[in-house]
This record gives sequence, structure tokens and C-alpha cells, in this order.
Amino acid sequence: METSPPSSLTTTAASAPTSVLVVAGLALGPAIALGFARFSYALLLPAMRADLHWTYASAGFSNTANALGYLLGALIAAPVAARVGNKRAFAIGLAITVAALLGSGLTNDFLLLAGLRAIAGIGGALPFITGAALASAAGEGGGAARPARLLGVYFGGAGFGMLVAALLIPEITQSHGWRDGWLAMGALGLLGFGISLPALRYAPRQLRTLNASAGRPSFRSGHNLRPLFVSYTLFGAGYIAYATFIIAWLRTNLAFGVWQIAIFWACAGGSATVAWFAWGPILARLRGARGVALANAFVMLGAILPVAGLGPSAAYISALLFGGSFLIVPTSVTVVVRYTTPPSSWTAVIALLTVGFAVGQCAGPLLSGWVSDTQSLTSGLLLSGGILALASLIALAQQLPNRAADDPE
Repeated sequence: METSPPSSLTTTAASAPTSVLVVAGLALGPAIALGFARFSYALLLPAMRADLHWTYASAGFSNTANALGYLLGALIAAPVAARVGNKRAFAIGLAITVAALLGSGLTNDFLLLAGLRAIAGIGGALPFITGAALASAAGEGGGAARPARLLGVYFGGAGFGMLVAALLIPEITQSHGWRDGWLAMGALGLLGFGISLPALRYAPRQLRTLNASAGRPSFRSGHNLRPLFVSYTLFGAGYIAYATFIIAWLRTNLAFGVWQIAIFWACAGGSATVAWFAWGPILARLRGARGVALANAFVMLGAILPVAGLGPSAAYISALLFGGSFLIVPTSVTVVVRYTTPPSSWTAVIALLTVGFAVGQCAGPLLSGWVSDTQSLTSGLLLSGGILALASLIALAQQLPNRAADDPE
């Protein structure tokens, strides 16, 4: 997997068309790891609960298992990449994720399903983190907007996965059942894995960490990114609380049916897929972590809009706002990492920040769920918005070194 591509593509200053194609191929990693393995669960859950007689607590436990697996994957991503290289780590993680998706369609056992969700989380973290580092390298050698644009394409892959799931899963589960829904996601994941391999071959190679210490998560190799770490952790808690409970809120408060929810999910996924068109130039012009702050602010607006009492129209606008900004947060975080740390440290620093993000993902549903149980689902959504607002404010506290950007205007 680490074999050298033709000499014209071994440098980071590859042509723009080549870079876009490489990053588009790598974007199938987030499409499978997040769009299929994580977010499609919300679409499959109603059929699973009805067939398996799960309580909400059982359903929540399965999703918590996925979040804990993702946390473990974030912890091991940098050491694994240091040992085998970013490209092999990407491929290994994606293969594990696809296997877990296929396995989820082959069993009714509660603990086995939860275990497969955890395995999907572990596998999904590896391509998400290493792919971000590879996409960062592909942005070298162009104008100031190029890195942000390519990172937007990469992270937008998760939105593409959400869109595909929204278009397919409701029909499949209604006609054939939830098991075939998982099997379909696994089959599409296997196809995407195969398509990603040529892009992986031509991705820049210089980001492979050369020793164990280079792969150790640390902020020492770059600027003090602790405010960014705290902001990203809060984002993880705030966004996942919305993603976990918004469908329950729509069913309870707006009586949304299966197809209305599918349309809602398609709006979020479609918006996430194309958001980089608008956000790329914005992130290129914003200095420091202002891009992180602005993206969190838009996610916050999307999270609280449904409770404004404006009916279904507000819900769909919420999907567009949330979908069009929540993947921009990891995009803008990676832009900051790229600006503040040397290329050899990108994988390790992204992994460390992702650990905070994963911790937030574990804590967010528990806190928001407790508020929803003791108060209301509306209170849970408002809490999500409050957490995201705090994440936005803390991001503004991130100070960056005063140096010229790597890429010329």
C-alpha cells in the first residue's frame, strides 16, 4: 500500500485536478466510517427496535458502544500510523469498518450487535484521522484556499454517505427489513473501499511518521492548541446530542413519519456534501480558529432552530444548517493543525484532538439524555445548542503563531 506512485505524483505539489481526485477518493473513508457506520444507525433504529423489542436505553447503549469504539480508535490511530504508515492504517481501518457493517446484518444478538458497533467505531476512527492527514498533504503547493477546499471535499464525504443512506435505507428496510439495510451499507462500503484504493496509492507519502515518538499524541510539536482541544471536545458533545435526539424530537413534536425523516436526513447529508463550496473561501480568509468558532455557531443555530415553533419548515431548514456546517468544524480544526504544526506531526495532533472529540461524543448523549428524561426533548436540544455556543466562544481564545501562511495567495 505504501509503494511509490509515478514520480510526477510523489511530491505534495501535485496538480489541482490530481489532488481533487485523490481527496475525492479518500473521502469515501468518512462516507463509510461516518455516513454509513455511524449516522445510518438513526435510520435503521426504528425497524430494529420494533423487531428486536429494544428499549430506548438498549438503543442508546448500542450507540454508546460505537462512540467508545471511536474513542479507542482515536487513541491508537497515531501509534498504528507510526508503525505501518498512514496509507495502510487508512486501508486497515476501512476494511474493519466494512466487515462490521456486513456483520451487523447477520445477527439478532444484542451484545453481538453492540460489539459490532464498537468495532465499527474503532475501525472508523483510523481512516477518518489518517485520511485527514493525507488530504492535508494533498493541499500543499497551491493558493491559500486550496487546503481548506480539499479538506472540505474530504470531510464532506461523510455527508455523501448520509445522503446515500437516506435515499436507500427507508425503502430497503420497509421492503426487506433492517438486516438487509445493514448488508446494503456493507456492500456499498466494500465497493467504496475498492474505489478508494487507487486514490490511496497516489496520495502523498511524506506524512508517514518515521519513529514511534512522532506518532505519540502531543501538542509539543506545534503551538499550544489546548483551547482548540476543549472547543473540539465540546463540539463532539453538542453535535452528537442533536444527532442522537433530533429524530425522536421530530417524531414526538411534529409527528414525522419514516419518509419525512428520510427527507430530513437527505437534506442534512446533501447540505454536508456540498458545504465546502461555500466554506472553502471563508476558511481561507479567516485567521486563527475563527473558522472553528463560526462553524460551531452555525451548528448551534441548526440545533436550536427546531424548537422555535415554526413547524416542519424550521426542521428542514435546521437540517440544511446543521448538515452544512457540522462537518466544517473538523475541516476548520484540521486547517488550524495544518497551519500550526509540521507535516510529520499532523497525524498525531489530529489524533489527539479527535480523542477530545470522541470523549465529547461519549458524554453528550448521556448528559442530553438525562436532561431530556428529567425535563423534555426540547430542553435537550437547547442544551445541545448551549454546548455548541460555548465551543464557539472557546475557539476564539485559541492564539496562533504570527507567521506567514504556508501557501502563497
